[in-house]
Amino acid sequence: MRRFFGAAKPQAPGPSLNDMGETLEKRATSLDERIKKLDVELIGYRDQLKKTKSPAITNQIKQKAARVMQQKKMYETQREQLMSQRFNLEQASFAAETMMTTAMTVQSMRDANKTMKQQFKATKIEDIEDLYDDMEDLLETNNEIQDTLSRSFASPYDIDEADLEDELNALGDLDELEELEGENIYAAEPSRAEPTSATSVRLPGVNRAGTPAVATSNPTALSQFEF
Repeated sequence: MRRFFGAAKPQAPGPSLNDMGETLEKRATSLDERIKKLDVELIGYRDQLKKTKSPAITNQIKQKAARVMQQKKMYETQREQLMSQRFNLEQASFAAETMMTTAMTVQSMRDANKTMKQQFKATKIEDIEDLYDDMEDLLETNNEIQDTLSRSFASPYDIDEADLEDELNALGDLDELEELEGENIYAAEPSRAEPTSATSVRLPGVNRAGTPAVATSNPTALSQFEF
């Protein structure tokens, strides 16, 4: 039968609520523009009536103004109907969106419930408690190890506060200590006696100026090595 009559064509989807809302919006805008044009025309007739004194012309102008007024009332009625229809479409669209959101929320909750049940089946509270106890024991053992490693070794010298104060007082001031060290240095140096005669012999060494000293009994020979 399809070969002779052909298959039925799939019906095109009807306009959505948003599409119908936009269509009604365009029609309402078009009616507003027509109403504005009629208002301009009525204002012109009003001005003519103010200037005209002839009764015949006045009647003609009034008849024209009456027809324009009827047309304006018709457009205004259509606009109110369109606005009411548009309001109803907005309510229906909001209700449809709310239902879709509700359905998605319910489906998400179902999926989450299913996932949670699977996870709870794979997880036992006894295993979690055992794991927690093991972690607690490991942490306690680690603290004990750290405490052991942080202890100081025993020292053979026990110093109390009284011994510490005596030692500090015995040290004296810093100036006295430096003066004492200087005296010890000079006392450790050998004495250098100056020769009393030209025939005395000086041993090789270093003089006070830091230059090499030559041992000789001849003053003339000694002067040759002086700088």
